[in-house]
Amino acid sequence: MKTISCTKLDEDLLKSFGGEIKPYKEGDRIFEQGEIPMYYYQIVEGKVKENNQDKEGREFIHNILGEGQSFGDSMLFIDKRYPINAEAITGCRIIRLSKSNFLNMLEKHPEVSVQINSCMSQRMHYQFLMMQNLASNDPVIRLTGLLEYLKSFHSDDIPKSFQVQLTRQQIANLTGLRVETVIRTIKKMEKENTVKIDNRKIFY
Repeated sequence: MKTISCTKLDEDLLKSFGGEIKPYKEGDRIFEQGEIPMYYYQIVEGKVKENNQDKEGREFIHNILGEGQSFGDSMLFIDKRYPINAEAITGCRIIRLSKSNFLNMLEKHPEVSVQINSCMSQRMHYQFLMMQNLASNDPVIRLTGLLEYLKSFHSDDIPKSFQVQLTRQQIANLTGLRVETVIRTIKKMEKENTVKIDNRKIFY
């Protein structure tokens, strides 16, 4: 089962429990590290990144999400503050549902709760795989782990059919590699027929 198959909840159902669509401009913070989780968020349109900064101010991107995907939902089940930020990287429309209404919805619709649990399990599975690969010193293994994780959110399993919607710099931020290393490694992976480059776009 692909992660995408369990991320999108029915918008009409969310609205029936008080969900509202809010617009965000590029660069707007949707929530910040240290804040108390208050809402379930699902992207209607646009892209969002989950990130934080180290003590030197360097950005580390944890994920980039798009239409139909939810974020921050796992934090609604525990009494902890956000460990990351969520920031709009394009203009966005996001449906948000308050934590109390979200939990009420799950109580009234247990099939949605099963869907959420399945989705979180899928995310954890691919995140563990990505973390294992990121521990490697081999940049090919690091990039392959990231690409596998990103492709897990999409339904198409055909090789080199998935377009990576990330810049080389964003890939570097996600993998902890230098951007020069990313560029060099992607060219190597293209020669090995692992990825395809078309008009500077990466396909995996």
